[in-house]
Amino acid sequence: MSAIELGLDTFGDVTVDETGALKPMDQVLRDVVEQGVLADQVGIHFIGLGEHHRPDFAISSPEILLAAIAARTEKIQLGTAVTVLSSDDPVRVFQRFSTLNAISNGRAEVILARGSFTESYPLFGYDLNDYDMLFEEKLDLFAKLVHGADVTWQGQHRTALTNQRVYPPVGDKPFTTWVGVGGSPESVVRVVRQDLQLMLAIIGGDPRRFLPYIDLYQRACQQMQRPERPVGIHSPGFVAATDEAARETFWPHYKDMYGRLGRERGWPPVTKDRYIDEIENGSLYIGGPETVAKKIAAAMRDLGIQRFDMKYTTGPVPHEQQMTCIELYGTKVIPMVKDILAR
Repeated sequence: MSAIELGLDTFGDVTVDETGALKPMDQVLRDVVEQGVLADQVGIHFIGLGEHHRPDFAISSPEILLAAIAARTEKIQLGTAVTVLSSDDPVRVFQRFSTLNAISNGRAEVILARGSFTESYPLFGYDLNDYDMLFEEKLDLFAKLVHGADVTWQGQHRTALTNQRVYPPVGDKPFTTWVGVGGSPESVVRVVRQDLQLMLAIIGGDPRRFLPYIDLYQRACQQMQRPERPVGIHSPGFVAATDEAARETFWPHYKDMYGRLGRERGWPPVTKDRYIDEIENGSLYIGGPETVAKKIAAAMRDLGIQRFDMKYTTGPVPHEQQMTCIELYGTKVIPMVKDILAR
């Protein structure tokens, strides 16, 4: 297997303090910076911050937090998970990441997607009826920006560009661009067409059910004569000292968040039996270091992927428990995964 990378993602979930009260968002944002610093110290490859515009997630401007983390770290790759490109300007997104890449000495990455939350669309003046077209057009422009110097482009939702150069340029170490895909074959083909990298969001069920999408990616690369680039997956998880500690610590916060989302989206109530089944048979990477490492290694081997990013926050898990998770992931889980896959 080729070189592998293991990272972490967070949406900056609003957490609880020692009394059980929700922390103010400004403290949550400072905590996220500390989490990024620790991730660098324990040798984690990447940290991704997810953009949201709602009361349960504190991160609305991830690039600013990433710049703060960049100033206090040395090696860790810094990116988003995800940037909602459909409700942003591709030129401004390119400029922000080119700037982040410069100040971090080539450590920036961006994961672009439409987003599973839609609050940003009305907030920034976009019509949800244009959901698909907005992303298609804006990804096309962004791909041109990252692949070339002078850009000529025309679409329906942004002013046309003619031989336009955008500053700052990416320099000698261009930032990596991924596209987050939730399970649409058309989206997989679009990633290949734009010659970008594929990040599959696998948030439930057996990860092996995504094998057809990876097969489609490989066939599309051959048909379009594109190079096969690294493929990654993003899945939720949590690490504690033991399996029981991880399950019992995470369960009330998982139940809290999915209960809120379920009421918004009409989902059935989440049950503990379903939670345990997802840990044992699905895409929840929860347990002690050895359990989580074996599960990650199995998924990476089964899917033939090179990158795994674990979303280590779901609901109001206290900051201190998140820090323990990060430390165990970097010092215990990652070395075990690499050892298993090297056999």
